Amino acid sequence: MKKTAAIILAAGKGTRMKSDKPKVIFELAGKPMINRVVETANKINSDLIAIVVGYKKEQVIAIVPQDDNIKFVEQVQQNGTGHAVMVTENIFKDYDGDIFILCGDVPLLRYETLEKMQSHHHEHNASCTVLTAVMDDALRYGRIVRNSDGSVQRIVEFKDAAEEEKEINEINTGIYCFDAKDLFTALQSIDNNNNQNEFYLTDTLEILNNENKLVTSVLLDDMVEASGVNSKEQLADLEIEFLSRREHFEN
Repeated sequence: MKKTAAIILAAGKGTRMKSDKPKVIFELAGKPMINRVVETANKINSDLIAIVVGYKKEQVIAIVPQDDNIKFVEQVQQNGTGHAVMVTENIFKDYDGDIFILCGDVPLLRYETLEKMQSHHHEHNASCTVLTAVMDDALRYGRIVRNSDGSVQRIVEFKDAAEEEKEINEINTGIYCFDAKDLFTALQSIDNNNNQNEFYLTDTLEILNNENKLVTSVLLDDMVEASGVNSKEQLADLEIEFLSRREHFEN
């Protein structure tokens, strides 16, 4: 059985929360969002959980329960999701296994969904498996571009998408399962030549394709699981959803 690890992205401030405290420590139903994500990572038996911190990192570190399998890594400058994962490389230097990329502000993702992704990932011997969703209105999410055989070719960020790509209604949830060695090798080849001048984690998918490695996907049934929190209003709405289906999310 391959080892399992998780990287939780939790470095951002969350400007739209209109608060000085880090977004990920806001509570949903009495529990900080970051701790809900840590619990999910533990439920899939993660040997190692790397939490990428940045803005007011001391507050985030103080709120996460201490555990030998949790390591904190600082992202001093927020230069994109690819850069956030890059800063964890030393922790995973000798690691051989699967790494999930999770978001500290996506508190209702269920561990069963991650298990489904990992099973699919192993079954297809993939380098990366992306959790996708289909939306009637895909808004500003990154779009899933597929190869002719149905595998994932790349993810194009909305701000960089051509008009025909914006018509795609399958989106990236920002949740991934990677082969660890393939992930960090691909990260060495990404750049920030895009409209955001950031290092996108999504660029690794096209790099893996160019190396004839397989990128697969699992379709999410319930978009609530992948709902991120960007404002207090969104947090309140998500809490209502959680409380109405508490057993579903806390089984």
